[in-house]
Amino acid sequence: MGTADIRQATGGDLPAMVRSLGQEEYFSDRLALQDSGHGLLLVAWQEGVTDGGAGDVAVGDVYVWLAAAEEAELRAHLPHVALLTHLEVVAGRRNEGIGTELLRAAEHRLWDLGHKQVALGVGLDNRDAQRLYARLGYTEWPHGQVATTEVVYHPGGERELRPEICRIMVRQLDPERGGPWR
Repeated sequence: MGTADIRQATGGDLPAMVRSLGQEEYFSDRLALQDSGHGLLLVAWQEGVTDGGAGDVAVGDVYVWLAAAEEAELRAHLPHVALLTHLEVVAGRRNEGIGTELLRAAEHRLWDLGHKQVALGVGLDNRDAQRLYARLGYTEWPHGQVATTEVVYHPGGERELRPEICRIMVRQLDPERGGPWR
């Protein structure tokens, strides 16, 4: 176990991210969105050994969606609230606190940008993630489940849209309660 160095990804990070996390099309898309001001791609890095020798290895990521939500329910009930999407930690490194570090880093960034609240959607069958979010102070909103769209990227850049029903969880970023990182 150890802490990760979490930083905003750049185009130069793409080869290293793809080596350990795969998903070249996804990360290329998110880097392009980030460049247009749509959001932030945060990546957790740890010292490791790659086929190129010793160096930083990407062990997880989260995308901070700053643009308007795609789902009408979110735009209606949570206007201007940032969303955390695509939180992942590589297999073999889960349950080491990396996901928590990524969430806290995203919350810090949002607080610094003036956000007072953050939301995320979690699949109905993803019990481990639901427990993590609840433990970190996220609560399910009172407006029911939301039909969202999961985007699956295939080699060659083809995107597949799959319907997904999610629980929406919200967290107040309140310094009076110990800050967004309590």
